[in-house]
Formats: sequence, C-alpha cells, structure tokens
Amino acid sequence: MSKLYSKEHEWVETLEEGIVRIGISDYAQQELGDIVFVEIPEVDEEVAANESIGTIESVKTVSEIYVPISGTVVNVNERLEDEPELVNANPEDEGWLVDVKMADRDELEDLMNEAEYHAFTEEG
Repeated sequence: MSKLYSKEHEWVETLEEGIVRIGISDYAQQELGDIVFVEIPEVDEEVAANESIGTIESVKTVSEIYVPISGTVVNVNERLEDEPELVNANPEDEGWLVDVKMADRDELEDLMNEAEYHAFTEEG
C-alpha cells in the first residue's frame, strides 16, 4: 500500500491488518537539516492522533513528532538511538520511527495521499 501523509509531515504506511508504520517525510527531514537525536515513545505506550510522541533534534532546531493515528506502539526503530542520521538518509524507509496498532482505522481517512501531500508542500 502507498503511504499517506499528515499536515505535520508524518507518513503512515499499513504493514498488516491493523498495524501501521510511521515516520517523517522526506520534505520534513530536508527542512530540519542534519538530525542529531530522535526521541520516540516506548513499546506499549498509548498514543493519540495529532498529539506529540517525541522530538527530533537537528543542528538547526528541535521539532515535535506528531502521531497521525491513535493506538498502541508495538515496535520502535531502535537503530535511531545510535544512528539518528538514518532519518536524513532514508526517512521513508530505514528511518521510520514507530509501528502502531491502530485504535480507529477511520483516522486514515483524514490523511493525504502522495499527490495531495505534494501539492500541500508546494503551497507552503
């Protein structure tokens, strides 16, 4: 399945029924610059759509990470602890942040497809 995007520049990809992977978009990592630290929630943490679940620190700024989908964190990208630069190098694959077991599938309908997201970032 293709990725969906939030207005806060996170992407969501369905891995299997009820589980989604979340990360930040390529556009977002370019805006942030060189990422030096990523703080993400622990496994089993409950998260709510559009709330902050951590931060990404770059040489320029510290930015909040907003989760576009409510649910429970079932997996975290532990590589980011030692390799935060993965978010710069490959934000929409190896630089993923968390996997979430969705509480409400309908929240996916609030997200943009790739074409809509591209148009949204062009307007910026």
